[in-house]
Amino acid sequence: MEKLEDILTRFNSKIVNSTKQSAGQGGGLRLLPDRHPVRDFFIADILDWALKDDRHSMEHPFFSLSKKPDLKVRRYERNGIHVTIKPGADGMATIWDKDVLIYAISHLVEALNRGETISRTVQLKAYDLLVTTNRHTGGKNYDRLADAFRRLKGTVIETDIATNGTRQRKGFGLIDSWEIVEKSPTNGRMAAIRLTLSEWLYNAAAAKEVLTLNRQYFRLDGGLERRVYELARKHCGRQAQWMVGMELLHKKSGSTDLLKRFRAAVKRIVLADTLPDYRLKYDAGADQVLFYTKDAKRLVESLSET
Repeated sequence: MEKLEDILTRFNSKIVNSTKQSAGQGGGLRLLPDRHPVRDFFIADILDWALKDDRHSMEHPFFSLSKKPDLKVRRYERNGIHVTIKPGADGMATIWDKDVLIYAISHLVEALNRGETISRTVQLKAYDLLVTTNRHTGGKNYDRLADAFRRLKGTVIETDIATNGTRQRKGFGLIDSWEIVEKSPTNGRMAAIRLTLSEWLYNAAAAKEVLTLNRQYFRLDGGLERRVYELARKHCGRQAQWMVGMELLHKKSGSTDLLKRFRAAVKRIVLADTLPDYRLKYDAGADQVLFYTKDAKRLVESLSET
């Protein structure tokens, strides 16, 4: 007799194929190419790290989903948690700027796992950061890193979310400072950078209040796609599935689109089916989105328990 997981895998494959056909070229959403498919010998260890993201910024909408300068103050409240995000002169930090924080947090957690002493100040190689986050390594991308540092420094978060048992009640930047500590002798580009993380973010890393991300995350081009993946990773966790109403998903995403436009955008993500690890299904009648794992075995085990 055919095993239940084999049946489910076969059935799921048919759903995905028919969904992609009906979407017409995947709904127009594509994964970015893997820009560094050949491993660089000098950063092989870094590419073996587990990528880590702090659970709190995955839960709450701290970042702009737009690549255009965003100067609007945002306020978010849910379940007694209050968050206010105030952009600096260079605009609000974006979800692509967050790649810097993911890289820095991964660096700190890896050091902890090796039994090393860590501090809020971390020194990183710009080239390694670009390669790990699937970015080009041309000159303009070093300039864009500097722009990201400015937005991360300028954006002020006011929240009562506790990290590592400490509740921060005053406003703080995502990073306290940044500086270029070494330039390339051949072209004058930044070679090494030094970042000092906010105490709030450092506390989260030090307490390992983090979750592991799939490296394919960096191949997601759209801001909403990245944010939806974060929410799936945060809320599915060890569960195989998570159901959420469209209005609540809209709020948690931090999207500034009208609800109807947000709904249409989520439908495109459903049809494209490019998110790592998770698949989405939209229930029009209930106006809800079901997130569920692409791991057929886990899904079968979850269904067997219900």
